Amino acid sequence: MRKYLWIGLLLVGLAGCDQSYLPKPPGYNRIDLPARSFEKLTEGYPYQIDYSSYSRVEADSFNIHENAWVNLNYADFGAKVHLTYKRIDGKNVDFKQLSNDAFRLTAQHQVKAYGIEEAVLLTPRGYTGVVAELTGEVPTQFQFFVTDSTKNFLRGALYFNTAMKNDSLSPVIEFIKEDMAHLMNSVKFID
Repeated sequence: MRKYLWIGLLLVGLAGCDQSYLPKPPGYNRIDLPARSFEKLTEGYPYQIDYSSYSRVEADSFNIHENAWVNLNYADFGAKVHLTYKRIDGKNVDFKQLSNDAFRLTAQHQVKAYGIEEAVLLTPRGYTGVVAELTGEVPTQFQFFVTDSTKNFLRGALYFNTAMKNDSLSPVIEFIKEDMAHLMNSVKFID
C-alpha cells in the first residue's frame, strides 16, 4: 500500500511540472488620483494663488529667512512643488538676473534630460509665464515662473522624493502638472 502511495505522489509531482512556465512581467503599483479641488493661499504672502487641496502648504525649510517661499507637499505621492518668490527692486534684484537664474537652473538638468520644452504664456491677469517641461530621468519634470516684470517674480519646480523611474510616475507627474498650470493661471501679485 505504501509503495502505491509513493508511486502515486511521484506521478502527481511529475504531472504537475510543466516546462512552459512564463514569468509575469514586472508591474507597477496602482495609483488612485484624488478628485481635483483647490484652495486659496492669500494671507501673509505678497501673492495669491490657488493650490491643490490635496497638497499641504509648508514653510520652506531651506531658506528660513525667505518667508514668502513655500512648499506644496503632496505627501501621498512623495512630491513637492517648491515655490520661491522675489521682489524686484531694480537695484539688488532685477528681472534680468531672476529670469537668467531660472533658465540656468532649468539648463542644469540637460545632462540627464532627453529634452526640455519651453513655452511662454500670458496669464489671465496679464502676467508673463514661462513653462519648462523636462523629459528623462531628471529630478524635476516641470518648472515655471510667473512675473509682472517690474515688481514680482514667482518661480516653481516639481520634485519627487523617490528614485523611481519617471515612466512609472507619469500619472502623478501629469496630475501635478495640471495643478501647477491652474496655480500659474491663478497668480495675483499684491502690490
